[in-house]
Amino acid sequence: MRKNFKYEHLVASNRKVARQVWGDVLDLQQMRSLIEITRYFGFSIAMREILLLRGGWYVTNAGLVRLAKRRSCAGIDVEAVPEFCDPIAARWSFKATVYKSKNGKGFVGHGDADPSNVSSLVRGAEMRVAETRAVNRALRKAYGIGLCSVEELGALPTTRPSSTSSLPTSGSHSPNGNGQPRLRDRLCLLIRQYNLDANLVKAYAADFCGTETIRKASRELVESFIAHLSTAAKENRDALVCKLNSYSRQAEVHS
Repeated sequence: MRKNFKYEHLVASNRKVARQVWGDVLDLQQMRSLIEITRYFGFSIAMREILLLRGGWYVTNAGLVRLAKRRSCAGIDVEAVPEFCDPIAARWSFKATVYKSKNGKGFVGHGDADPSNVSSLVRGAEMRVAETRAVNRALRKAYGIGLCSVEELGALPTTRPSSTSSLPTSGSHSPNGNGQPRLRDRLCLLIRQYNLDANLVKAYAADFCGTETIRKASRELVESFIAHLSTAAKENRDALVCKLNSYSRQAEVHS
């Protein structure tokens, strides 16, 4: 990749944030890849435009859309592919076309989603997931991005197990026998997806549930907290982070 020195300030920022977030799993090759990706595309970790998952870097929809804006994308057309859609089965397929210039050739990408290939966190939103996947693929083709996007994954994997090892794992928080993920897994996914501090989330959860620790909360209370956390993160992550920071002293006591 050629260097784009206008992003050198962002290289320094990404290196710092990457060490803070993934320092225990980040190796030299991953850091080198991050530097080159940053120099060429200008993706920002702090803006949640790129994430380290499964030992590799993944771009997000936010990163792709902002890149398109920076490079003056002329427009994006999205349409459903009826022959591959089944609303009753929650199965959807979309076609997206990205135009880098008004009179330029369009770059096409397809995306599909159904309950079998989306995370449990977005069940019921398969249509939106399919549309996002189509847009992501079209944008990646248009701008020569070899990185897979986070939204194209079926579920977000765990990358820092040590930071969430004390979340609830048994008892009322175990699998319920119908194939649904454990509450611990769902909470871990949210923490990874939005780059939240696991200890602060645990402290917030205990306060929300009215128990000394999250382990002592009932399944119903934990489910309610997970739903609340997901909504808060989606609607205003910055406000959620401020709320979590208010539990920093309590988290240090229980960690």
